[in-house]
Amino acid sequence: MSAVARTLLIVEDDAGLQTQLRWSFDEYAVIVAGDRESALAEVRNHQPAVVLQDLGLPPDPAGTSEGFATIASILEEAPHTKIIVATGNGDRDNAVKAIGAGAYDFCSKPLDVEVLRLIVDRAFRVHELEAENRTLKSESGAAMDGIIGTSEAMARAFRLVEKVGPTSASVLLLGETGTGKELVARAVHRLSARRAGPFVAINCAAIPENLLEAELFGYEKGAYTGAHKQTKGKFELAHNGTLLLDEIGDMPVALQAKLLRFLQERVVERIGGREPIAVDVRIICATHRDLRSLIQETRFREDLFYRISEVTIQLPPLRDRSGDAVLLARHFLEQASSRHGRSLRGFTAKALKAIEAYPWRGNVRELENAINSAVIMAEGKQIGPEALRLDAGGADEALDLREVRAQAEKRAIRRALTREGGNLSKVAQLLGVSRPTLYDLLEKYDLKKPNDAD
Repeated sequence: MSAVARTLLIVEDDAGLQTQLRWSFDEYAVIVAGDRESALAEVRNHQPAVVLQDLGLPPDPAGTSEGFATIASILEEAPHTKIIVATGNGDRDNAVKAIGAGAYDFCSKPLDVEVLRLIVDRAFRVHELEAENRTLKSESGAAMDGIIGTSEAMARAFRLVEKVGPTSASVLLLGETGTGKELVARAVHRLSARRAGPFVAINCAAIPENLLEAELFGYEKGAYTGAHKQTKGKFELAHNGTLLLDEIGDMPVALQAKLLRFLQERVVERIGGREPIAVDVRIICATHRDLRSLIQETRFREDLFYRISEVTIQLPPLRDRSGDAVLLARHFLEQASSRHGRSLRGFTAKALKAIEAYPWRGNVRELENAINSAVIMAEGKQIGPEALRLDAGGADEALDLREVRAQAEKRAIRRALTREGGNLSKVAQLLGVSRPTLYDLLEKYDLKKPNDAD
């Protein structure tokens, strides 16, 4: 992490508490400020990644007006800064209000230094991941437009997209429904030499089998009843561009043979036609199905599989993208608020926890729909859990206690790994287990062991 990213600004007018906190965070480059004006000066000079701020600041040390004004001023100056506010013990209303105003987290006075260290360490980690994501996006220009994520799982997918985009390799996108496969396909197209050409997409599962061939290859006038004019297929329409064959796992076996022939010869024949037509197109395929299992069941051609999967990109489900659900929720909130003419100030603390904990079996698509609905249903200035309605129509809850326990353990381990940056000693300490037990749990739940950073 860079020196800038390790800078912690403490905004506190109590000199004694300033000294205590400076000693408590001696591993960071700590700077202090006693009021809004000096805090803003430090933000401009040092660009701290994290700010620990009291809400009671002069000239209103007994109130919170100056504290909230300071939050707004810091975020206006440096919108990516993570602000942690210190509130009075039991003062939940101002804590929630601070989160709605853009603060990252809060802690209650009197300060528990150990708990505060965990919050601060996590804030630095989140800031670092978000900075890496912004770097990836800036390096690939507008190619990643619309794809949001700071998790390591998405960072791996981004890196693959950047590598394969400029090549001519065929790409296979794997992932559950709603994980954003078409967005990634468009990013690959925008990074390619074909970016000026068309991007054409077709869902092989959405078109009846007897019509899919005509949609792909086109047809001549009079080829069959209803063929009143010559019509180009998707292959021809995507000439000099990219064709996305979505849900390729649902393509009929007979049509798979014609697709394989096209990939080998790069010519098409329209239905009812006799002239081969040369087509220059890059093929990207996507599916939520397990193609290897379909091959075993003779429902998918093995030779076609190897043709379409020169590079395979696995898109993770939202439940495995630690921290991304809240990030996406805020993005969708901005979009939906603008679309529906609503002026909303973020989510309540309970709503954020609900978003983070929900399994999102419909992935990003389900999350976007939930936020869109919540913006319409919200009655106050913030979206609460009641507007999200996650229990109504949500995924089926597991009732088997062994399964519930396993899911909770796996989720806790993932969050601990993210919070501690993969440091296994700290992860074990946070989880309250021994190091050998942690290794057993990682193996039990097939969680990748990070590089040990002890």
